[in-house]
Amino acid sequence: MSSDRLKIVWIYPDLLSTYGDQGNTIILERRTALRGIPYETVQVRSDEPVPVDGHIYLLGGGEDRPQILAAQRLRNDGGLYRAAERGAVIFAVCAGYQLLGTQFGGEEGQPVQGLGLLDISSGRGEQRAVGEIVGDVAPELNVPRITGFENHQGVTRLGPNARPLARVVHGVGNGDGYEGAYAGRIIGTYMHGPALVRNPGLADLLLRWAIGRDLPPIDDSWAGRLREERLNAVLSS
Repeated sequence: MSSDRLKIVWIYPDLLSTYGDQGNTIILERRTALRGIPYETVQVRSDEPVPVDGHIYLLGGGEDRPQILAAQRLRNDGGLYRAAERGAVIFAVCAGYQLLGTQFGGEEGQPVQGLGLLDISSGRGEQRAVGEIVGDVAPELNVPRITGFENHQGVTRLGPNARPLARVVHGVGNGDGYEGAYAGRIIGTYMHGPALVRNPGLADLLLRWAIGRDLPPIDDSWAGRLREERLNAVLSS
């Protein structure tokens, strides 16, 4: 880290905060505090500038109009671009995931310009994906099987400069057998849940990237029980 405390930035809670995605912020705070690492959390509303000195930036899901407005304001603001250039960690869910790409589908399916931080493009599929999703994470990320809840009609295609986050075991994800995408320290996913609560290994990956070193172990018994409960419920049905 470039400072003595981890700075977590929750972007546009007034526009992008459906399905409890703010829980991703809460669990990062908790897992940081349990390790005795100083931190601060900043919530940035859509009429405020995005700080460029954060270590982890979080974006959640949202409806079509808030998603379009969020993309416009983030493009005009430029703070997230500058943070990415500094090597900050970005984790985005559903609508937030789509708007990181080059384009996504608007209210009537029309293409809307995204931020271009991930080499992906999204459009609207014929059927809505609703339900549990399970995936095996790309081996190089060293994260166990992930579980979440998806509710979207998006179809996402990856370009050559992005890699799939996971291979789908159950559910829909991007619509091509894979779920999410990543490049460098930027990760996007369709998983709600909240995703980082259900998947402590994914939360710790973001923390390791941000802090730049291995993390001391903590008691993960409750988090592990939640994860196994959801995996067993889906894969045994």
